[in-house]
Amino acid sequence: MSPMKTAPAALRADDEQLRAQYIEEVLGLLYPGDGDRPVEYLVIPNARKPRLLVPADDRRVAAAAVRRYAEPQSRLARLKRDAVVAALRTGLSGLLLRDRLTLSPAEDTIDTYLGRHLGAGLRLSVHIGPARANRKPVLQLLDGDGRTLAFAKLGTSALTRELVRAEAAALSTVGAAGLTQARVPDVLHAGQWGEHEVLVQSALPVWQPRAPLTAPRLAGAMLEVARCCGTSHGRLDGSGYWNRLRARLDAVADHAEGAALRTAAERIARAAGDVELHFGSWHGDWSPWNMAAVADAVLVWDWERFTPGVPIGYDGLHHALQLGIGRSPSAGQAVNELVAAAPDLLLPFGVVHRQAVEVTALLYLIDLATRYVTDRQAEAGARLGVLGSWLLPVLVARVEAL
Repeated sequence: MSPMKTAPAALRADDEQLRAQYIEEVLGLLYPGDGDRPVEYLVIPNARKPRLLVPADDRRVAAAAVRRYAEPQSRLARLKRDAVVAALRTGLSGLLLRDRLTLSPAEDTIDTYLGRHLGAGLRLSVHIGPARANRKPVLQLLDGDGRTLAFAKLGTSALTRELVRAEAAALSTVGAAGLTQARVPDVLHAGQWGEHEVLVQSALPVWQPRAPLTAPRLAGAMLEVARCCGTSHGRLDGSGYWNRLRARLDAVADHAEGAALRTAAERIARAAGDVELHFGSWHGDWSPWNMAAVADAVLVWDWERFTPGVPIGYDGLHHALQLGIGRSPSAGQAVNELVAAAPDLLLPFGVVHRQAVEVTALLYLIDLATRYVTDRQAEAGARLGVLGSWLLPVLVARVEAL
């Protein structure tokens, strides 16, 4: 196998530039047409590095939107966030926040759609995420007093429409499972606005004080999700999971990275197809930024990748990989460290047999990489979209050592 090593120059576009371009695209979707009712947003922190759009005509709502946008991960980031909130509350935003966007849309806007289904008086802030194939408008819905009521997602492409529908179904399924350690949003509305898929979900209380997140507590919440749709066990070869993964790989076999992944998967099946695995559900993207630990629960959101019938332990591996990518000198090193740590990471999930540990870790990497290729993350400019630059070399070497 000879995976690609470098990204085309066109795919190494600056993320900040892509975010800035995305603002116009998003606002054009949310506020189409020409009318005479102006809508104005402040760009936070500025048009060069946009992260959030907040209403420009209401200081209290704008400050609340920034305050509850996300929990900063560092002291410096918290200080910057608090400075913006203070500027909005005191009226100094005109000096510090100079970038704003004004539109005059027609009558049929996302505001009017949400008002029809959820009640009048909603105010919106708009999250501007990094370049990814699955990037979509994410809206924070606030009332006139600045209370966060809900979050809405819009599926605006074939991929994101599918993901929004999948998340609505996942939230209904998991929400009915009676979880006690993990808490998930409720579905408040699911429907279509024009050609766009819309999902509105309740706001989890991420503004509550954080509680310590011990490894046993995290694993307990993940195990609860793994068991929420039932579990089974059996050989890898011939399992429903293997058949579905093979079909996904066949669908991307004409892509260089997809072909390399299929070859790796076939080698695993030949070497370890008789390995007994336990199968359950996984969240699909249980990352540090998609969760928060509070006193009585682990809050978990972004369920669009939820999937039943996968080897148990995938969520633990995924969380560890995302942490490792943020801490390691390179993403490739983080993959190596993940495979080395797999015995300890999978122990709380009951995966203890040496070969089952190896196969579970390698299948997880293949599953994740297949998603990247299927979604065309590289073409969308995603930071880790080119698998040959970090994941494939490690995966190939580990599979050949089986």
